[in-house]
Amino acid sequence: MDEPSRGIAAHAWRRWFWLWDLFFALGYAAMLVLLFREDDATNTDHVVAVSALTAFALWYLTFGRPRITAEDESVSGGRIYMAGAAALLVLGVVFQQSMLNLLFAFCPMAFMALSLNEAIVVVISANLLPPLSVLVEDGYEAMMRDLVPSTVFLLLFSVLLGTWVTRIVAQSEERAALIKELEESREEIGRLSREAGVAAERARLAAEIHDTLAQGFTSLVTLVQAAESELDGDTAKARKHLTLAARTARENLTEARALVAGLMPTALGTGSLDQAIRRQLERFAEETAVAVTYQAEGDSVALPTVLEVVLLRMVQESLTNVRRHAEATAVTISLRVNENHATLRVSDNGSGFDQAMPADGFGLRGMRNRAAQVGGTLSVHSGENGTTVELEVPR
Repeated sequence: MDEPSRGIAAHAWRRWFWLWDLFFALGYAAMLVLLFREDDATNTDHVVAVSALTAFALWYLTFGRPRITAEDESVSGGRIYMAGAAALLVLGVVFQQSMLNLLFAFCPMAFMALSLNEAIVVVISANLLPPLSVLVEDGYEAMMRDLVPSTVFLLLFSVLLGTWVTRIVAQSEERAALIKELEESREEIGRLSREAGVAAERARLAAEIHDTLAQGFTSLVTLVQAAESELDGDTAKARKHLTLAARTARENLTEARALVAGLMPTALGTGSLDQAIRRQLERFAEETAVAVTYQAEGDSVALPTVLEVVLLRMVQESLTNVRRHAEATAVTISLRVNENHATLRVSDNGSGFDQAMPADGFGLRGMRNRAAQVGGTLSVHSGENGTTVELEVPR
């Protein structure tokens, strides 16, 4: 946990514990002055009482305070500390009755070092020392007259105040635990977000590679194979296919650089969506000799770039599927743009495919993912008379 987090997690009563230290220090000094002002005290009484008071202070500094302020408070350590403090208090009272004033420090320590129930028992027992001392020294009537009312009041006040302080401390610790849990949850969310970002980037790269580089390599293989078959015969056609292969390789290289740089498709970088689609269709017709028809309605120039990318990728993927699987002789593409939607439809007269069969690779799955990313819908209809793919995206 970083420094600000540790500062937040530190309980408020621990951060302000120096006030208790000041309170105990002033009380110790006052008790010391009070003991030396006792007129009827013998030398032995002075020595024992002052020694008990000094031992009480040292016991707090060396053993009690470290355990009270520790993050992992020890129950047994608190009990040992309070047992030692009680023994020193009783020892001092036996030799000097004014040592009873040390209860002002003893009672708060009990609530700090012990559980609430244990502290209440200790405080009640400690507050019985003054009346018992008077009972031994002056008798029952003096005890009832002088100390019982004040003892009852002080006892109730000590218990209620100690209970309230204990509750405040417990709430502080609960808040600290909640803050720590919140920080851990935030770190976990951050980790999951990073992992999700990595997964999304991998999916994006996979789709981009499939829609650009893989399609280009497919064209290269097809063109080179066609050129090989024509080298011994029609060298003009072979040369044409090799020229197309070189152009495709250069375009693939440009796409690869754009992909690494995270840029838009190069086809969109040199013109509008309508122009990019026309260039794709011209190249497809030139490479495959498939008849291509294109219709455009509406203003596609006003479309956001993200929608242009999705629509262009669908054209590229659809043409790749026609090239690989459809065995079509004609392809029709229409782009309709209105105020609310942009609709792209690609139809071919090929052999179609069984839509019940699971799809492999990134083809249709990649198109559906792209459509979902922009809130669009993709529909596919295929049969003996060909395949129609329609993508509708909101503007």
